[in-house]
Amino acid sequence: RCVILPDAQIGYFRNRKGKMEPTHDEKAIALALEITRLVRPDMVVLLGDNLDLPELSKYRITPPYQQTTQATIDRATVFCAELRAAAPNAKIVWLAGNHEERLPNHILDNARAAYGLRRGNIPDTWPVLSVPFLCRMEDFGVEYKEGYPANHIWLNQKIRIIHGSKVKSSGSTAHMYLASEKTSVIYGHIHRVELAFKTREDFDGPRTIMAASPGCLARIDGAVPSTKQGMDIDGRPLISHENWQQGMAIVEYETTGKNRFSYECIPIFDGTASWRGKWFSV
Repeated sequence: RCVILPDAQIGYFRNRKGKMEPTHDEKAIALALEITRLVRPDMVVLLGDNLDLPELSKYRITPPYQQTTQATIDRATVFCAELRAAAPNAKIVWLAGNHEERLPNHILDNARAAYGLRRGNIPDTWPVLSVPFLCRMEDFGVEYKEGYPANHIWLNQKIRIIHGSKVKSSGSTAHMYLASEKTSVIYGHIHRVELAFKTREDFDGPRTIMAASPGCLARIDGAVPSTKQGMDIDGRPLISHENWQQGMAIVEYETTGKNRFSYECIPIFDGTASWRGKWFSV
């Protein structure tokens, strides 16, 4: 059994009182952790973009989002610890997404000599200025899969997990994956809940594949920097709801025999979710 946790976009901005306000959704994260604890999974996969890192972006950033990277790293480190506590016996894998790639890209663009630096005489460790090192993933037994967009995980021979690089804002991204993939795929990146199937004729009969996105664990009210975000005169986000949905997913799968699997999406609405006949709220 595998728990899938999509884009959290952990980050902050300063509100009018100067207080740090999260771009991730603490209620959604708390719900996801509680359900994960009850599921008792064999594996937990984070789909990537768990850090937002707007300060390291190539895009223009307003003052309220500046000097928030350390707080982001601190919260992501706590998230790793919370995940391990919720799933003490699970294999936990964090897929790098395009937002995690902002850190190495920023170093290459602005401090190339610092790229890949490690502690002295320990060549087989993560670079000091890398997401897994800064978030202390080894301390909590979290495996980091670098190499976006080529990184992926196969749950079995019939289903693959990726962060994803496709976006179809005017329609279903799922159908773009169904048109190009040979096997079923679970993806993040788009912050929307999607599920679609396609059946093709194969040599030994019909073959059906699935493409699914469980949504996100980020705020969906305009706090996360995006191309559709609105700002006030001081650069703070205005309430403007995106076409995004929060959620998580559970996959029950076989690793032998027919390699069957079952995909279950759990939508989250304003700090409330239902799983197996029980309601959860924070």
